[in-house]
Parts: sequence; structure tokens; C-alpha cells
Amino acid sequence: MSIKNNNPVIIAVIASVIIGASFVSGKFVETRMHVGPTISVSGDGRIFANPDIASISFGVQTGRQKTSQAAAEKLSNEMNAIIKAVKENGVKEKDIITESLWMNPAYDWKEGEQIPRGYEANQNLRVKIRDLDKIGDVLAAATKAGANHVGGVNFTIDDPEELRAEARAEAIKEAKAKAKVLAKDLGLRLGKLRGFNEGGSGMPYYERSMSMYADGKGGMGGGMESMPLPAGEQEIRINVNLTYEVK
Repeated sequence: MSIKNNNPVIIAVIASVIIGASFVSGKFVETRMHVGPTISVSGDGRIFANPDIASISFGVQTGRQKTSQAAAEKLSNEMNAIIKAVKENGVKEKDIITESLWMNPAYDWKEGEQIPRGYEANQNLRVKIRDLDKIGDVLAAATKAGANHVGGVNFTIDDPEELRAEARAEAIKEAKAKAKVLAKDLGLRLGKLRGFNEGGSGMPYYERSMSMYADGKGGMGGGMESMPLPAGEQEIRINVNLTYEVK
């Protein structure tokens, strides 16, 4: 930078501005650069609870039908009967969801030649059961109504937020206690909380594998009312990390 004006007053003002800016800039950098010692601690919170929701997958496979219309009609009739049956056992409309639906042409192969054999269709539902004591009844009703495939049974907690909050509180309490002990052991005092991070599994979801087939005429419905399906106990776990200034 060159200054052509030799006026001492102007030079003095410019010098003051440059020195002042350097001072402000220097203080800013110093403030940003000056970071006191910190400690980081972790805490773990666990809450155990019984699941209150079960969901079950089941559906209909039509097998080969002569025409696409015949396959569609068979599928529609049997699925309507199944939906009616599970509703009669306390399942609400909002808790019945279609997982998959397809229709494909069927073929045989003979000496390298593709031979059309009609059509087959499939539809699977996932049903949410809010009364765990009725799992067997719902399964039996569905299979007696025509379901010939039953998939996995999932157990979960419908609204885990209150349990997550309890687990989080336990985790924070544990982390705070660790921070106090650590600071004392270091001969320091805790200052401000400077950081928080949360992790963990807060949405428990457990699946019991189950795959059964029937003839579509209720062939596996008998006795399912008493089939044991223990839900067990589930864990909601939250871990936190806290960072404190120390003095």
C-alpha cells in the first residue's frame, strides 16, 4: 500500500485505523483461539418394557388359473373373506395394510418351448394386532377364511417416546456423575456444558420368523388359537456424550 498524500494529519488517522483494526483483529483471534480445557464423558440409559403391539403378515397365493380374470376374482374373493374375518376378531381397518400384490402369467417349458399355463396372483397383508392375547385368534380366523401363507410376527412398542425420555434421563444422570468424579480426580471444577450428543436404539423391533403354507381351505387354521407366541421383554437404550469446561 502506498500513501501519496504527505499530510501528517491524514497519515496519523490512517495509522490509527490500521493499528486499531489490528488490535481488534488480534483480540478476535485471541478469543477464538483461546479454548480452555474440557472433558468429555458418556452415559448409558436402559429401560426394559413389554411390547404392546404385534404385526403379522399373511396372504393368498391363487395358484395357476386359466385366465387373468379368474385369478383376479379368486384373489379378490378370498382376500375380502380374510379381511372380514380379521375385522371380526378386533382388527381395525386402519391396521390392515397391503404389503404386496402381483399377477404373473404362468408357463411350463417343454423341449425348450414356452407353454402358457394361465395366470397366478398373490396378495400379502400386514395386520397390526393391539391385543396380544388375540394373535392366535386372528391367525386362525385368517387361515380359515382362505389365507394360505403366513409370514413373520413382529413385536414392538407402539409409542416408545416416554420410555426414550426415561432412558435419556438415566444416561444424562450417569454422565453427569462421571463428569463430577473425573473433574475431582483431576483437581478441577466443572464449568459450562459445551456439547451434547445422543445415540442409541429407541425404536425396538423384534421379529419372530414364521413361514407356513396351507391349502387355502383353512388347512392350518385349527389349533392356531392356542399356538404359543411369547413376546418377551424389549430394551430401549440411549447413550449420551457430554462435554464440559473445567477450571
